[in-house]
Amino acid sequence: MAILTYNMHVSLDGFIEDSAGSLDFSMPDDETHSFSNRQTEATAAFLFGRRLYEAMEDYWTDPLRAEGDDVEVEFARLYVDTPRIVFSDTLDSVADGCRLVRSADAVAEVQRLKRETEGTLAVGGAALAESLVDEIDQFEVILLPTILGGGKPYFPAGHHLDLTLAEQKVFAASGWLYLRYSVSR
Repeated sequence: MAILTYNMHVSLDGFIEDSAGSLDFSMPDDETHSFSNRQTEATAAFLFGRRLYEAMEDYWTDPLRAEGDDVEVEFARLYVDTPRIVFSDTLDSVADGCRLVRSADAVAEVQRLKRETEGTLAVGGAALAESLVDEIDQFEVILLPTILGGGKPYFPAGHHLDLTLAEQKVFAASGWLYLRYSVSR
């Protein structure tokens, strides 16, 4: 049975995007990126909302990624090798290596995937995570020492969740902090 995680880079004040919708504040250094590569190796599938899918797909499948530094080249290879499921009502098609599921079917699809898959299913995107909040087993944040003052929040509004700290790691060079919490049910 798979574990559903919600993993994003998060500002100290709780945002995954700045007020302009940009993720540029969260570009990882090599240490943090290598850690993300190890997580990706253990990921059975990425589950993306439309906006994060479009940002990730265009960037990580671009042939220029094969010419980046070693850690980025490795992530690009891992990304392409990992199945990607896109939940969207506005897209008509997705790239090779991806599968499109309508948003209304998200909960049923994730429940099926959890039953039939081993490993980690990684949710990306705040709206998708909010629609799946009752299915999420772990919340993972890479906390950045920056204050954005606004933007898209990481945690879904209006939900009370009791969490238990399961793992933590400090990235010495950047001061970033990885936190993994299990949902207490």
